[in-house]
Amino acid sequence: MYRNMVTSFLNHERITTTDAKAKGLRSIAEKMITLGKKGDLNAMRQAASFIRDKKVVTKLFTTIAPRYAERAGGYTRIIKLGIRPGDNAPLSVIELVEETIQAPKAKKKTAAKKPATKVAAKAASAAAETAPVATANDAAPAEEAEVQQGGKDPAEDCEAKAD
Repeated sequence: MYRNMVTSFLNHERITTTDAKAKGLRSIAEKMITLGKKGDLNAMRQAASFIRDKKVVTKLFTTIAPRYAERAGGYTRIIKLGIRPGDNAPLSVIELVEETIQAPKAKKKTAAKKPATKVAAKAASAAAETAPVATANDAAPAEEAEVQQGGKDPAEDCEAKAD
């Protein structure tokens, strides 16, 4: 039963079944994806001994496993749907996780240090007040010059721009 379910699951990448079968299917499917990530001949033969369709084995090794090359595990998710009207069995959808994981970026520390004395703090605040303030009109000629020199206009990349 699980051989057929794993074959269908990897072929369609999402199936609806009962909660208990989905939980059993999850561990087997994740092992198959891990075999696909190994990618060697032995892993392919092990997957082919469990999966019934050669096209699905090929799909596993060429399209599904490379998607999860950066992921350490947790390739599937189970979403509970409710109960089946005929026999009150709890139903779930098991599917492959589509999102990619991105490592959190390290926060850059600012180079601004606290002034050592109150006098230095007052001098820094006075310098900030007397500094010229850049306006939108000051930046516009520089952008126009960049566009005229063959640079790319940022407004051209805007998808919301009315054509």
